Amino acid sequence: MCLFIETIRIENGRICNLDYHAARFNRTRAAFGKDSAPVALSDVVSPPSAEGVYKCRVVYGEEIEEVTYAPYRMREVSSLRLIASDTIDYTYKSADRSELNALFGQRGRADDVLIVRNGYLTDTSIANVALHDGNKWCTPAFPLLKGTKRAELLDKGLIVEREITWLQLGCFSRIMLFNALIDWERLIIPVDGNSLML
Repeated sequence: MCLFIETIRIENGRICNLDYHAARFNRTRAAFGKDSAPVALSDVVSPPSAEGVYKCRVVYGEEIEEVTYAPYRMREVSSLRLIASDTIDYTYKSADRSELNALFGQRGRADDVLIVRNGYLTDTSIANVALHDGNKWCTPAFPLLKGTKRAELLDKGLIVEREITWLQLGCFSRIMLFNALIDWERLIIPVDGNSLML
């Protein structure tokens, strides 16, 4: 079985979004592990009681391979380069990020890449995205990875799914990056020629 990861935000000793992580963790194990019985992720994660934000990284295959904790410091992203890859597949949160890293390596002067697959916007190398159309935040309908924060935001009605081609970028004013560690509304980039490179 391949190795997969769950990256979980621990804030002031509290596990964030645990139900969504547990659901994805057990879905992945069921898809790849023959007769994989569900595991309570809460039994695996023992958050540090320290103040602040920590990144918990659970590496697993058929069994839990490793659980680590480290203080989290968000990487600043103020510019994105559009990069096309019609063959990339990151449906499951694999520990092998070689395809994503290769695309990230093409960013040039930008801080990260916004990946286009078959003409449609997907994700950056580290986060799901949502674009503001003047009324609401729209997240691409075909992400590379259906992230846990994305699932939570959809359930809460804070974002809506929409098929967005790269040619429609001009219909949006802002793009937001988010994931399990990057809070909602923490990282917003204007959609303009300085921040978005073709």
